[in-house]
Amino acid sequence: MATRSTPAVSAGAPNYTGPFLTVAVLFGIFGFLTSLNNQLVAKLEEVFKLTHGPAMLATAAWFLAYLVFSVPSGKLIEMVGYKRTMVISLFIMVVGALMFVPAANQVSFSLTLTAIFILATGVCALQTSANPYVAILGPEHSASARLNLAQAFNSGASAVAPWVAATFILTHSGKAATAAMEAHMLEWPYIAIAAALLVLGFAVMFMHLPAIVSTQAFRPAKEGDPLLARNIWSYRHTVLGMVGIFFYVGIEISLAAIGIRFCQQQGISNVETAGFMVLLYYIGIMVGRFLGSFFMKWIKAEKILVSLGILGVVLLFVSMFTSGPVAVSALVLCGLANSVMYPTIFALGIAELGPLTSKGSGVITIGNVGGAVIPVLFGVMADKVGIQYAFILPIMGYIYVAYYGQWGHKPSRTVAA
Repeated sequence: MATRSTPAVSAGAPNYTGPFLTVAVLFGIFGFLTSLNNQLVAKLEEVFKLTHGPAMLATAAWFLAYLVFSVPSGKLIEMVGYKRTMVISLFIMVVGALMFVPAANQVSFSLTLTAIFILATGVCALQTSANPYVAILGPEHSASARLNLAQAFNSGASAVAPWVAATFILTHSGKAATAAMEAHMLEWPYIAIAAALLVLGFAVMFMHLPAIVSTQAFRPAKEGDPLLARNIWSYRHTVLGMVGIFFYVGIEISLAAIGIRFCQQQGISNVETAGFMVLLYYIGIMVGRFLGSFFMKWIKAEKILVSLGILGVVLLFVSMFTSGPVAVSALVLCGLANSVMYPTIFALGIAELGPLTSKGSGVITIGNVGGAVIPVLFGVMADKVGIQYAFILPIMGYIYVAYYGQWGHKPSRTVAA
């Protein structure tokens, strides 16, 4: 089986350092924007006088885009290639960010959700192209390590978002502030984001990236090969990987979105301090991914996945049945438990797919819709029984992740079968 996705550009092995770093920056972009959207929940509760459940529609709108556009994004990659898909994605994100301007001017919850959905559409296409692109920039056996390293950049940028939100969005305009004044605090941050995305889009357009338009080199196939017509849904480990991503994204988003409110319930009244605790949660994810990328040289990725799934269960039980600093610390440490889950599940889910890798990527990315479903359910449960008892929902997700690492990741068929 060939392990390179592009032919060598010289007599030696191709150097993918530059392309990897470029795409790692893109990982940071969609990590920052996803994390920032999670923090909007607290602001929307304030501006539109919402409870936990309805406010979580902000995360639902974000991840609904993954349900709608994940498979089309995979087809777009097949049509125009990975690089052009990334550029198109960035320009779509510019449109979404600018939509926050009319949403803020009209103080409209529906327009805000529309802006979130459009921005997330671009992020979905970017993520669908960036994840497999990093995975195939080198040997298939080290794909998990590369994805974890790239996702560490994602987590680092995600860690910055709570601070940005606490500093520029969640602060109050003043004692006499109206809903309109509070809504306008969303306007300028997203104008700045749109400008940055526009510059980045043109920068990537003119960068040299290896032109990987398909992943057929993993297992060469010619036009008309019946292999290319196979139903991607017949690959059990890919479909189960999609479910794993569904639960993982739901866990990460639920805990991050409720983090500030949970800290306040546990005695941390200052919003900046509560935001800092959420920042530590993301730092835990980032540190865990750097460590995971290192230790995967000696420990199988699936074994680490099982261990961290169990750790997540333990930590949430601690947070559920304690209070104060202990409960908050256990929740923050869930970031470490979450660290390698997404990239590891993704890499295991597209393993041994060969020329079907882009289709597999589209299917697995559908799992991101868990961020639209689980946080809303979690928010409704939190309204009914309290945040701590609602932790039972992410606990169930951690159990599934551990199952996938132990048994579910094993392919029932390969492209050679």
